[in-house]
Amino acid sequence: MISAKRFQRAAVPLAAAAVVLAGLLSACGGDKSGQAAPTASTVSTVAQVASTTAVVPAPVPAAGQAPAVAKTQGWLKVYGAAAPTGTVNAVQLTATNDPNIGQYVADGSGRSLYRFDKDTAKPSVSNCAGQCAMTWPPLTVARDQSVYVSGVDPQLVGFIERADGACQITIGGWPVYFFSKDTKPGDLLGQGVGNTWFAVAPNGGKALSR
Repeated sequence: MISAKRFQRAAVPLAAAAVVLAGLLSACGGDKSGQAAPTASTVSTVAQVASTTAVVPAPVPAAGQAPAVAKTQGWLKVYGAAAPTGTVNAVQLTATNDPNIGQYVADGSGRSLYRFDKDTAKPSVSNCAGQCAMTWPPLTVARDQSVYVSGVDPQLVGFIERADGACQITIGGWPVYFFSKDTKPGDLLGQGVGNTWFAVAPNGGKALSR
């Protein structure tokens, strides 16, 4: 029979590891968190203590034709190609051309993406929350997803942690958003709103009306 003291001594490291693991799973881990990424030794320790915890792998495209990982930021993998057919849990970024504003970035369904002049890129900070985020929903990525890019330099793609803990995609350091009044692929109704919102160019700059 295990004595109470021995049980307590065994429970302490297990509890500590559980706390670390919970932090790894719940925290976004973006630049805004101010926390260092977990070290290999930390992850190894947690894995040993909680060996039954599943680690979600990167999505595997159909027919095994997975493009190479072009960039990693913490847990996020960015692939320098369009997501192959059949890929699950993918966030797609695609450079699109418009005759009025030139190139801009859309998501996998063709919805336009925007940047906000009141945000900052160095450091990457979002200043759109509350009602603003209702009108301009941020493009987010979850821990079981990867990002695929087409026509966008994967080295310019990353994420930050928002105040609510969500992980928001950035391009060139700029957090990117949808516009709630865009209802179909190709809509650019957010372009120039308040002279602070603009479709985001593939380099993170503004796509400006010609």
